[in-house]
Amino acid sequence: MSTIPPPAPRLMPVDEVRAHFPALSPDVAALDGAAGTQVPVAVVQAVAEALRTAMANQGGAFAASRTSSEVVAEARSAIADLVGGAPEGVVLGPNMTTLTFHLADAISRTWGRGDEVVVTSLDHDANVRPWRLAAERAGATVRVADFDAETGELPAEAVQRVLSERTRLVAVTAASNAIGTRPGVRAIADAAHAVGALTYVDGVHATPHVPTDVAQLGADLYACSSYKFCGPHTGAVIADPVLLERLRPAKLVPAPDAGPGRFERGTPPFELLAGVRAAVDWLAGLTDAAGDRRTRLLAAFTAVEGRLQGLLERLVAGLSAIEGVRLLGSPRRRTSTVSFLVDGHAPGAVASRLSEQGIAVWAGDNYAYELMRRLGLVETGGAVRASIVLYNTAAEVDRLVDAVAALGAAP
Repeated sequence: MSTIPPPAPRLMPVDEVRAHFPALSPDVAALDGAAGTQVPVAVVQAVAEALRTAMANQGGAFAASRTSSEVVAEARSAIADLVGGAPEGVVLGPNMTTLTFHLADAISRTWGRGDEVVVTSLDHDANVRPWRLAAERAGATVRVADFDAETGELPAEAVQRVLSERTRLVAVTAASNAIGTRPGVRAIADAAHAVGALTYVDGVHATPHVPTDVAQLGADLYACSSYKFCGPHTGAVIADPVLLERLRPAKLVPAPDAGPGRFERGTPPFELLAGVRAAVDWLAGLTDAAGDRRTRLLAAFTAVEGRLQGLLERLVAGLSAIEGVRLLGSPRRRTSTVSFLVDGHAPGAVASRLSEQGIAVWAGDNYAYELMRRLGLVETGGAVRASIVLYNTAAEVDRLVDAVAALGAAP
């Protein structure tokens, strides 16, 4: 007797999604999500309510202080549900870059001459420069795993070739913020672990696009930023609590000496952390899936990924058909992010012309400095980047393609 599988969870229609975002306008195609998303009303309200509520620094015996501690705990729990970690392993901070510099300082305290660190040319500079500088201070050597310049792929073998028994850490992105490439992080992590190295995975660009499970990825430390997934401007690093306990970060003497709190410098922005929890709760409600928050988040991001991949295919097909337009890379697994060049037009000029038509895209290196350098584009202004997120529409994609086609046809 055959069993009929249950229907897939229904994703909120894009028009309904857009109705939650007060900053969106039909006059502007906001194809700039890779640099930061807009926020839904639920997040705005959560931040405003937190500012209206009496809060104080943590550790006090009175109600306002307890409220602040609850807000922090709820933010840790929300991030843990989002990426599959444990709340006690969630380090909160202002952004991924600041946290990565801080973690690099703590992790590199045990490095010395002869030790090696691996970075990749596919990564955002925030997952390259902190490790280069930490290695320089420790006297360690940095080795680079290069992506394939033609396809944009970063095969696990490219990382394996630069590993040795002296490798202490491998820093790799879960998705390129410039060309969307999603390398096989699990295979890379397995290779790193086989030589006794830690993995530090930059999940900033991947987290808003795909379901995330840090354990399945093999990430020892996973970094993300809430302003990329419809939240306020904060960041987080998620790790095994046991690993965090082994690290000795630079801290003030009276600051917490245990748990993730000892990695968090200064007073946190409690109102923004209230917005983090609200953003994760809102994302968990994007489908009609039942279950706990983690289950609903996995259902939501599975559905979102499917919708975004359809829009990505539309964008790639449209731009590829335009004479004089060159797309950077053609990775098999990618997020809905595309960088491209238009013959005869500087990237900055293209972005400006598109802006005049109400189309928001980025131009430049987008901090993917090593990628642009490998492609020989640093001196010529980088590339134009269009990034599609959950509130973008097919009409906006078509609008971009038509505008680029008109630009390419212009003398």
